[in-house]
Amino acid sequence: MHIKTLLPALAILAPLAHAVDKTSNPDLNGRLLLASTNLDRHALLNTDEAWIHDFNTQKPTDAFKPGSVKNANAATFPALTGIGMTLAQLNLGPCAMLPPHLHPRATNVVIAITGNTTTYMYNENGVRPVITELSPGLMTIFPKGSLHTMQNNGCDNAYLVSALDSDDTGTLNILNGLWSFAPDMVRAALGDANLDVQDVGKRIPEVGTGSSLGSEECKKRCGL
Repeated sequence: MHIKTLLPALAILAPLAHAVDKTSNPDLNGRLLLASTNLDRHALLNTDEAWIHDFNTQKPTDAFKPGSVKNANAATFPALTGIGMTLAQLNLGPCAMLPPHLHPRATNVVIAITGNTTTYMYNENGVRPVITELSPGLMTIFPKGSLHTMQNNGCDNAYLVSALDSDDTGTLNILNGLWSFAPDMVRAALGDANLDVQDVGKRIPEVGTGSSLGSEECKKRCGL
């Protein structure tokens, strides 16, 4: 595909994506990290409420317009500090997608609960892309550091659950990262010395609190 054809498509595939989670209780996180024993941890998490995370009230509450990722991790749920796990709700409205991204510190397994979602994963140079169709009860894996994306192909909501083996997974949206480099480096990387980097960059949204609408084909089919 020619670079001038590819770039508009990449701009459509860009964020909004995984949110940048804000630490809800940094003091408690710090004390949990310094706890010498499990007994000390329990003394810090000394109420039943400290052991519950409520996805229902976690923003955005209007989760499927167009979609969202809600993480339970060390930042949003202090009880997970030092446990080494994150659990995420992936809420994809009709034709919603997660943009191409990777997690530098975690392997990710995703299971579909409702809907029909297509996932794409590229693990490293030299391997073939892996494409899966996730209907309810089917699961796939994105190894640590692998580039991946997904889209709800249907005109109804799709709900998936994601588990990651870190309580601080990190998320890097590829287009946002690439466009943070010097313009000459972006032009060189894309093989187009005449590329208007600033103009294309304006069409790449900032990292947001959820997903974005996906392909034009799906939007036309679903009347969006």
